[in-house]
Amino acid sequence: MRLLVGIGATGQGVFLVEGDEAWNLTAVDKRIGTDLQVLAEGGVDLDSLQALKGRATAEPLASVTPALPVEAPRKIICLGLNYVDHIKEGGYDVPTYPALFMRCTTSMIPAGAPMVRPSCSEQLDYEAELMVIIGKGGKHISEDNALDHVFGYTLFNDGSVREYQRKTHQWTPGKNFDATGPIGPIVVTPDELPKGAEGLKIESRVGAEILQSATTSDMLWSVARTIAAVSEFTTLESGDLLAMGTPPGVGHAKTPQRWLRPGEVVEVEIEGIGICANPIVAEEDVVSTEAAE
Repeated sequence: MRLLVGIGATGQGVFLVEGDEAWNLTAVDKRIGTDLQVLAEGGVDLDSLQALKGRATAEPLASVTPALPVEAPRKIICLGLNYVDHIKEGGYDVPTYPALFMRCTTSMIPAGAPMVRPSCSEQLDYEAELMVIIGKGGKHISEDNALDHVFGYTLFNDGSVREYQRKTHQWTPGKNFDATGPIGPIVVTPDELPKGAEGLKIESRVGAEILQSATTSDMLWSVARTIAAVSEFTTLESGDLLAMGTPPGVGHAKTPQRWLRPGEVVEVEIEGIGICANPIVAEEDVVSTEAAE
């Protein structure tokens, strides 16, 4: 099943997506809510959604403006080093425990929204990533049972301001600038993808320029292994987000370094899921526009 949270002619809601058409399920059943939180919690049976589609009105997928898949996730946990070649290009040792950090909600934006290069640094980098949305929560989840806790998979661009990421041993500043973390738009349920979303082509690009290209089979820590490790120290809850790290080819490791520039559109694509595309804007231009209004 392919789902999209967005705003269309029938209002904001959860859309069922098939091909180039979308059906606003929230418009015919308010229990679903306006994001994926209720569905992730199991509040509405997914098997009933196809029946709801029959009561909804189809609208062009292109006419739906994406919103955040989960408006207010309790936790956004990210893997920093999960592809060996990316670890090497960054000059790090291969970890024996996942390198984890957290993002705040103000850093997150939906697909299609402007990704903001901050005025204090030009070093805005891209990172194509698989994002996991947790369904059933739990603690001390075994690796064997971990995939039962996945509600769906989507796309993430872990926009990183490298100058600030490298200022300290903690990556928090560089990973949490406002409006640098695009997510979505399509969320795919596990039944439509290979087990653990393995073996999927993952790529980032600007226009015809391919920036990163790899496969999710290259991940050092699989989805199941990551869920098991994270749930050792924190209780995972429905709607939590897990970002699965990025493959090699990031801008700071290129010669010359390749930063995202205002006026460009950066795309992240994962086979079987879709494309997350966002324009790059300069923070000073955003401030000027807001002041004019």
